[in-house]
Amino acid sequence: MKPSEKATFISNWIKDYVNAMPNKAESLVIGISGGIDSSVSSTLSAMTGLKTIVVSMPIKQKKNQYDLSLKHQEWLIKNFKNVEVHTLELDKLFETFKSSLSKFDNEHGMANSRARLRMTTLYQVAAANKGIVVGTGNKIEDFGVGFYTKYGDGGVDISPIGDCKKTEVWELGRELKILDEIINAQPTDGLWVDGRTDEDQLGLSYKELEEAINNPNSSNREKYEKIRKLNLHKMESIPVCKIPN
Repeated sequence: MKPSEKATFISNWIKDYVNAMPNKAESLVIGISGGIDSSVSSTLSAMTGLKTIVVSMPIKQKKNQYDLSLKHQEWLIKNFKNVEVHTLELDKLFETFKSSLSKFDNEHGMANSRARLRMTTLYQVAAANKGIVVGTGNKIEDFGVGFYTKYGDGGVDISPIGDCKKTEVWELGRELKILDEIINAQPTDGLWVDGRTDEDQLGLSYKELEEAINNPNSSNREKYEKIRKLNLHKMESIPVCKIPN
């Protein structure tokens, strides 16, 4: 499917999902980071014509990431009349949370807590607007290596680009005329003070991951399988203790 056809298909899929809801949602709520995934997902949401609420939620954010999210908000407002944008500063909330849990401080846990605070924020915005939360994860992150926060950015109602590989998301970005700065930016989850990229954390680029997933003989296959195994608990259903009859 061509990128233009894919964009139309996904946008229609979102609209069809909303129209089929027993209690039809009145808005689509989506968090943006200044990255390609959230930029594409928010644009596809806006293309539905439904009220689309786009939220930037900086928490100790690197200036370049924050600036890109604001530029994307401006771009959306310029191109879509059905888009509403908000910037919700969560620094104070995060600092209060961190202080209250000072006895349980853990760097990785606190990084994930940023994502969970954002998830909670989006659901509050959605509740106030009779909306649903739109996910921004791609196929490689969400179903390949589990590179997301459990009950954080993984906590969503629908996943419009969840069947798109990262390279396909970049293609969609170019098709939708997303800002070049965003398309060319190094992918990052924005959860770390040092601004580490996705590749820094995974040890592989997205192109290398895709090749490893598709090619059992890839030199990176073992590394991919190790990452996937560690994160498999996120991608599988929660274990339930079954009581025998």
